[in-house]
Amino acid sequence: MAANNNVPEYSTVTLSLDDGSECECAIIRIFPAGEQMYIALLPLEGEAADNDEVFLYRYEESENGEPSLSNIESDEEYEIVSDAFDEELDAMEYEQLYASEDEEQ
Repeated sequence: MAANNNVPEYSTVTLSLDDGSECECAIIRIFPAGEQMYIALLPLEGEAADNDEVFLYRYEESENGEPSLSNIESDEEYEIVSDAFDEELDAMEYEQLYASEDEEQ
């Protein structure tokens, strides 16, 4: 079976949710907003996936490179991160458009 070159390959991560369940998510992008790094995750299963929800978390790496996620604590911070993520989506769409134009030439 041939691979579909139009579907991007994403790394995945499994989140342990507050209710004790787990959710596998695709890593969409790690991006800066203000002085902090954030990560956007797309659930691959369950109700959140059915509703096309995106999870946004603070992202940090320890000295040995281990990633760590933490919740966004305030509405103000979430608004800043959400706006930054929208800009990242626009950049991703531009990158994909530019890449497809290069392939056509």
